[in-house]
Amino acid sequence: MARKSIFRLLKEKSQLLAIGGHDGLTGRLGERAGFDLIWASGFQISASNGLPDANILDMSVQLAAACQINDAVSIPVLADCDNGYGNAVNAAYTARKFSRAGIAGICIEDNIFPKRCSFYDGARRELVSAKEHALKIKACKDGADGELFVIGRTEALIAGYSIEDALDRAESYADAGADAVLIHSKEKTPDQIIEFARKWTRATPLVAVPTTYDTITAAELGKLGCRIVIFANHGLRASIQAVEKAYAKLIGAGRASVLKEDIVSLNKVFELVGVKDLEESERKYLPTAE
Repeated sequence: MARKSIFRLLKEKSQLLAIGGHDGLTGRLGERAGFDLIWASGFQISASNGLPDANILDMSVQLAAACQINDAVSIPVLADCDNGYGNAVNAAYTARKFSRAGIAGICIEDNIFPKRCSFYDGARRELVSAKEHALKIKACKDGADGELFVIGRTEALIAGYSIEDALDRAESYADAGADAVLIHSKEKTPDQIIEFARKWTRATPLVAVPTTYDTITAAELGKLGCRIVIFANHGLRASIQAVEKAYAKLIGAGRASVLKEDIVSLNKVFELVGVKDLEESERKYLPTAE
């Protein structure tokens, strides 16, 4: 059965939930948990390479990770494409590459290149002009297949701009053809997102990423008009905690049995990665011993 597009899913469901992934296994776990989309997270892909999320990895690495996820799942993959890896020409090329690879959607943000993760402290955050980013979105829509879902993301609230500035930017991205607008915030409460959503009058759906404002539910965000909610990095963060605890127990005890209650069986891993399919292929196609 053909994989459904994000456009079709939005017609069928009032809200889509996405979970962050960085490889085939995390994508498959997200699908099995019941999420509608896998968010090929730039944060997670960078972290899984032991690097900060700051445009250090190039577009080809991000594309390879998104393709690995896409091959492992049957639900759409929505790729975090940072700022399009450059100007509008770079962004259009990015859109074409991801579209031709079968990735269902991309998200591009109005950070300058190179970007810094939204949650990093330190240097003053700079954004490209609203006009420049709107043209970047238009270039992505014009340059890619019509089935590519393009999200225009604004970091205006992250950069300290007002709600009105964020609305102006978001409206210009919607006018440029964005299929949805992601409004980002790093506040600990959802107040900014609630205020923005209540003032949003466009038909273009909103996307929310409740990472720091983590007490609001997806259902509550849905009532505000957030048709897509992305839990962007929680799988990775849960994994890090679990692995750190397991390694500490293992090095302290010096014997593997200390982890019996903390780890899945080998058979669970075999089932997740499709060992039965491998064995069936071996029986069908490999010669038997003489």
